Parts: sequence; structure tokens; C-alpha cells
Amino acid sequence: MRGKHTVEKIGGSSMSRFKEIMDNLIIGRLKPNECYNRIFVVSAYGGITNLLLEHKKNGAHGVYSYFADGDERWEKALDEVREKMVSINHSFKDIGLDLNRADDFINERVDGIKNCLRDLIKIRSYGHLAPDNYLPPSREFLSAIGEAHSTFNSTLILQAHGVNAVFVDLTGWKETKTYPINETIRQAFSKINMETELPIVTGYTKCSEGMMTHFDRGYSEITFSKVSVITGAREGIIHKEFHLCTGDPILIGADKVKIIGNTNFDIADQLADMGMEAIHSSASKEMELRDIPIRVKNAFEPMHPGTLINRDYVSPIPKVDMICGRDDILAIEVFDSNMVGEVGYDYKLVKALADNGISYIAKNTNANTITHYIEEKEKNIDRAIHEIKNTFPKADVSAHKLAIVSVMGTNMAFPGFMARATSALAEAGVNILAVDQCLRQVNMQFIVKRDKFKEAQLALHKKLVEEM
Repeated sequence: MRGKHTVEKIGGSSMSRFKEIMDNLIIGRLKPNECYNRIFVVSAYGGITNLLLEHKKNGAHGVYSYFADGDERWEKALDEVREKMVSINHSFKDIGLDLNRADDFINERVDGIKNCLRDLIKIRSYGHLAPDNYLPPSREFLSAIGEAHSTFNSTLILQAHGVNAVFVDLTGWKETKTYPINETIRQAFSKINMETELPIVTGYTKCSEGMMTHFDRGYSEITFSKVSVITGAREGIIHKEFHLCTGDPILIGADKVKIIGNTNFDIADQLADMGMEAIHSSASKEMELRDIPIRVKNAFEPMHPGTLINRDYVSPIPKVDMICGRDDILAIEVFDSNMVGEVGYDYKLVKALADNGISYIAKNTNANTITHYIEEKEKNIDRAIHEIKNTFPKADVSAHKLAIVSVMGTNMAFPGFMARATSALAEAGVNILAVDQCLRQVNMQFIVKRDKFKEAQLALHKKLVEEM
């Protein structure tokens, strides 16, 4: 049964500006007794998870990566995280955070984690504990402390402002039993009255499936999705620091991009494939199946309706929803004159990728050439290429660093869209190295050189959005 409440997720960068979040989103112009029938799932403060694990973008070491490498610097790194967390606590002193309780909370958890990791080092020194046995759990509870920190603080601050906020700790701290994620969430909400209580929920959930194992850094959106489905939310809301627009406002110009009013889950999946942080594709699936719409809003413009993502929306007029892309693409190209007519050739190629845990984003093929486009940071790329060369010793196998620019829309099945796009790129001096479009015509993908990545986006946005 669909409830009358919403489930709302707040990202880490926004959480770092909690006074504004509280004023804009949680309390705002409402009286304390008017802000219920809402559930907030919160991420760790901006940058904390990078320090606990490793930097998401540049790979710089964090506590976990030092620990996994057997580097003693993990202890110093953990102490630095503690100092950073305490510093964040003190930045919220003026908005009602009880510093004694907040600091005690962090110290207890950091001390507990430090002792656990020290014990693991002692045990593994005897040679009876394989890395596969202790590293995944270590990564799990290291990531969990970030969400526990921000959730606990937020609960204390809201309580100080007269809100009956409830700390919903899904991290399983010191709990000896582990349940499937659905059961964990169901138990946590079994005694909560959303008419009179405001649940503040950790973005990390301890579960038998393993959040980090299956979803890695996208786990908070999985928690958001699961809470929405299990509690029967009428709508899920994702609060970000920006609106979901037709293009990157920094690159294209805030005065030129348009806010996307409506789109559907298919486009949300296409965005996820391009690395756009609208919503994790695995997180949106259950909400899509349960017909729970997702709204993406700018956390600092609370009166704007934002972008509504639902199951059935198709634009009544042909238009582009977004121009986006990624410049971290590696093209694995296989040319083989023996390929034509050989049954199963492509299967063997994909198997080499799959066996090494590599997922591809796009693909081109003709009689003698198959090219798969993958993320450059994928692990085991060299091993996959080696396997391909061994499987096809007569093939010419090469790798190219490229970029992909995508044009997306719920309704682009209209004569002339592709022609306008290719002419825009030609006029901008961008050579199209490859192009891909499926029959459903919701996504046109152009492979270009990396040094033309920005020019391609500017040209396509101008021709397909600004001039349409």
C-alpha cells in the first residue's frame, strides 16, 4: 500500500551545509510539528568517505587502501579522519549540536574500528586468514562510520530545534546478527510512527548481501530505494546541489541550459551509464517496478519542483533531455579478417571482459571489427586484453583513449535529429570517430577524441537545445 510520506536523500556535499539544509528542506517555514511524514536518508559529509576508503576520482589513499596494502599508515590516516570529523562537529556548534555527545559518538566508533583492524592484523600474521575473508568486511564497517556520523549529528541538531527526530542506525554497530537488507530495514521501521517522528537514516545498511560488495560507493542510493519501497513511499526525492539540466551549466553556461521538468526511468538509466549522478541504476529499478516516482531537486531552491522521473513519461513533442558524456573511455578494438561469418566470435570477446569483471558502455561492430567502450579505470584491463590476444592470435587488438558524448531524450524518434547532431559537430570541427543509436532512439552516442570533448557538448547543446 502506498503511504502519504516521502523518502528523501541528501548527498554528502549538501550535508556539509546542514544549516541551509535544515532551513531550506527539513524545517524551513514549517512549525516543528508540521515536518513529519518524511524520511531522510543521509550520506556522509563531503569528502569523508574518500578519506575512509580511497579518493573516488583520483584514487588517493584512504584508511582502507592503506590497510588493504598492509601499509602501517592506515592508523595515522584513521586518526586524521577522527580529527576531521571532530572539526566538522565543531562547525555545527552554533546551530545546536551537543558537542560532548557528538564527539563521544565518534571517538567510540573510531576507537572500536581501530581495535578491530589491529586484531585483524594480528590474526592474519599467522597466515590462516585470506584477504578475501577480512578485506570486504573491513571496507564495509569503515564506510559505515561516515554515514553514522552525519546521521547522528543531524538527529541531535534537529532535536535541539524541537523536532522529534529519530536516529535510525542501519550500520549494525556491535550487532552480532546480520539480516538481508529488506529485513534489516523492515525491523528498523517497525516501531516508527511517521505521523509524529522524523526518521534520520544512515545511507549505509549492514546486510547479509554486503552493501559495498554489490554496490560499492552507490550504497546510499540503494538504501534510499529500499526504504522507499519497503515503507511504501508516495515519492522519492533526491536533493542535490544543482538542478538536473539539459547540460553542464559550468561548461555550457547557466543562462543557456534548461531545467529538465520531466523524464522517465529509461533516461535515468542512460544517465547512470554516462556516470551522471542522477540515481544509481540498481537503486531505481525497484522504485520503477513499484511505480514510485523519483524527484531530483536542488537542495538550495526548495520551492522549485525539480525534475520528476516516472515510469511512463514521454515528451509530447520531440526534444532533447540532456547532452552529457564522459572523457574516461577506453576503446578496445579488435580487427580480424577471419571474423566475418564466424559464429560466437563476439561471445568470446565479451566473455574475456565478463571474466575480468569489466562492463562495457557502448559497442560498435562491422564485418571485421568489434569495438567495446569501457571505463578507463576498470580493473583487470590488461589481463582482459591479454586473454583476447590469446583467444584470437591473428587479430589486431588495440586500445584507444577517447571520449563519448551522448544526446538523450524520451522522444527523439523524429526525422532530422541525427542529421542536426552530425552537422553541429562538423561545423565545430569535431570528427566523429564512431556513432551508436539503438532502434528505440532515446540515446545517440558519439565517440570523439578527448581533446574535443567539451567542444562536442557545446556544439550539440547549441544546435539541439538552444536552437530547437
